[in-house]
This record gives sequence, C-alpha cells and structure tokens, in this order.
Amino acid sequence: MQRLRLKADGRIVELRDGQEIPLVPAHPAEAAMQPVAAQPAVRDLVVRDLRRRARLTQLEFAAKLGVPVETIRNWEQGKRAPRGPARALLAVIAHSPEIVFAALSSEPTAA
Repeated sequence: MQRLRLKADGRIVELRDGQEIPLVPAHPAEAAMQPVAAQPAVRDLVVRDLRRRARLTQLEFAAKLGVPVETIRNWEQGKRAPRGPARALLAVIAHSPEIVFAALSSEPTAA
C-alpha cells in the first residue's frame, strides 16, 4: 500500500522507507512547463475538474467521498469551499485518484 503525505505547501509526497519522495505529476510535460511555485496549490483545486477527470457524476463523486451530494454542488458552484480534511483529500485525489478511490472503497481489515 502506498502511503502519501500532504505537505504544508500543498505538495504530496510518498513515504517509503522513512524517506519522502515527491510524487511525479500525472502529466510530466505540463509540470516541465511550469515552475514548482506556479503549480496550482491545494486552494486552487477546482472540484468540478477533479470530478470530471475521474469521469464521475456529482452523485457518484459524493458517494465515493462519503459526503452529501449538496456538498459537491456547493463546492462546484462556489457557494462554499472545501476546508481541512476535505481539501487535503481533494489534493490527494488530484495526484492519485485511483489510489484514493480504491482506499476509500476497500473494507478495513481487522488488526
């Protein structure tokens, strides 16, 4: 299982053998064109774009995140902004949606 950490500056790193390894962007060509400081921060994430990239309806996206569909609608319409844990989760989804959705859909194992 991949362990990810959201850094205070909005970067996401993978934790492997006690090391923090920056995640490679999904589109290296786009990242090469932008300096690191110019890449979008967590606060600039657009929920609608994340949902559309995942090819999910608002209802499906809400179900996967475990929030009411009204929350997704409010975020997308700009009536409210994701805060705290929701913002961190959306940042991770922006980098690794398949991993996040797989983790959210799996049943916890007994320890």
